[in-house]
Amino acid sequence: MELDFFWLAVGIAVAGYFIGEGLKNFKNPETKGLIDAISDDDDQQLLKESDIPYFLGITKKDAESLKQDFPDIPHIIINSKVYYPKAKLREWLKNIGS
Repeated sequence: MELDFFWLAVGIAVAGYFIGEGLKNFKNPETKGLIDAISDDDDQQLLKESDIPYFLGITKKDAESLKQDFPDIPHIIINSKVYYPKAKLREWLKNIGS
């Protein structure tokens, strides 16, 4: 019986949260929602060389040799640090797979 009240309370709290979020944006429908706020990480235009293994899903050792094995990979060198433009890197990956 006590567990039933717990789940009822959790349901009411979640419903209250979503209703409150909806009412906050009621007069301004162009604001970013919860899903859009989570996906804001994609706004970054340049990837650091240390982020490449996570972006490509490869090991750090493979990422280090990437520039030497594929000299045509789109990259930028700023103050002796290597950066990769995210959009161009995605296009390069699509083309190299063909």
